[in-house]
Amino acid sequence: MRLDLDNLPSDVALLQELVRDMAGAALTREGEIDRLKTLIKQLQRMQFGKRSERLDPDQLALALEDLGADIGRVEESAPAPSPPPESKPKRKPLPDHLPREDVVIDVDGPACPCCGGALHPIGDSVSEMLDWVPAKLKVIRITRPKYACRSCQRIAQAPVPERPIAGGLATPGLLAHVLVAKYCDHLPLYRQSKIFARHGVELERSTLAGWVGGAAWWLEALHRRLGEHVAAADILFADDTPVPVLDPGRGRTKTGRLWAYVRDQRSWDGPDPPAALYIYAPDRRAERPEAHLARFKGVVHVDGYAGFERLTANGDITLAACWAHTRRKFHDVAEAENTPLAHEALRRIASLYAIEAEVRGQTPAHRLAARRARSKPLVGAMHAWLERELPKLPARGALAEAIRYALTRWDGLTQFLHDGRIDLDTNPVERAIRPITLGRKNHLFAGSDGGGERWAVIASLIETAKLNTVEPYGWLRDTLERMVAGHPVNRLDELLPWSWKPQKPVNA
Repeated sequence: MRLDLDNLPSDVALLQELVRDMAGAALTREGEIDRLKTLIKQLQRMQFGKRSERLDPDQLALALEDLGADIGRVEESAPAPSPPPESKPKRKPLPDHLPREDVVIDVDGPACPCCGGALHPIGDSVSEMLDWVPAKLKVIRITRPKYACRSCQRIAQAPVPERPIAGGLATPGLLAHVLVAKYCDHLPLYRQSKIFARHGVELERSTLAGWVGGAAWWLEALHRRLGEHVAAADILFADDTPVPVLDPGRGRTKTGRLWAYVRDQRSWDGPDPPAALYIYAPDRRAERPEAHLARFKGVVHVDGYAGFERLTANGDITLAACWAHTRRKFHDVAEAENTPLAHEALRRIASLYAIEAEVRGQTPAHRLAARRARSKPLVGAMHAWLERELPKLPARGALAEAIRYALTRWDGLTQFLHDGRIDLDTNPVERAIRPITLGRKNHLFAGSDGGGERWAVIASLIETAKLNTVEPYGWLRDTLERMVAGHPVNRLDELLPWSWKPQKPVNA
């Protein structure tokens, strides 16, 4: 609030009210400043603090939400300034596909309230607000009339329509909602059961679990077709992540693995659609990726897991090592010991990423030319520097281990200098694993190895839909409807997210 000292009101009461308003605004700003300072300290601790002190990203998101809510409350309580006559709204327009409900607010009468003269229309002022229509459940009653022939005494009746769950209550739309809520929005089944109960429908968690299993059965063929699409690539990203699995025999959980394989050509403007494939396995043995990629030939981006080395045995697969994991080794040393050599390694790696940022989305030929002209000298100089510095360091020191980590993987780290389609890191598959991590926090565990396999099937298709900017619920509902109706098996490609075209609106 700005105060015009040349035009102060003469009324003492008005001056007192003005001072009180200014004091209240100052206190509010001071509180907001204190909260921002606290948030900055949390961010610093998350980025630079000890591992045990770092904040969970979800906790930080909650802090940001609370801060935004407080700022919104303060802004709402303050008097709204009158905008300039020609000011344009800064917010993005609401999407065109949303239905509109028109509300006309007209003047009280046809006469001018000032002089009583007749009013003539000269235009409209149109503004929009966004409303929320809560989800609702409905019952679909299926009636099949019976007819009898008086001549032959036969009864005619339409056949019973196929249901996605034999004898079950769920329509494809309800199944799609349950699957998306669990595997996309990470809402466990027991919480969904409570939400349904608030709508007056008792659906036990075990019932919902049975629906998930039945839906996964319909989607298994599509998951296999997705796997064939991923394996047909010649550039892949691979990683794995642990998932807790209930072990009834021992009365506790065991650790299974979800192996993730991502086909993503967007960094070099490739023509094929992105896809994410998850495959469940009960362990992390090296033969798992070897079996998964038995028919694959090409380049696989991998992290430092030694088991991936077996993929190169027959010469069909080349490993591209991850610069992000290499950087992490030096970052940990720089954080713990503040060593100049570690900071120098980080600086050199950052220069490579700066070049990559400039060529991202360009053709492989353009990327390769830039890398050979600019990145190759930097990589060669870094290799010579690491070999020169390693003998000077304690053999068992953290910095020496970081350098050895890089040097032992140097062939993999330099693959991007030979092929413009190869990326510097495994970030595409790291991003694909993130939803699994969130689900793991909320789902607690998979009920069995079969539950892990179902998790892999459904999560693969939902994540692939997201990668192709396809709304998961609409796609999944329509896909289940088509499959239940008898969609031909030899036309499964039509149902893959990047080829999908809805037959009817989702809200029909």
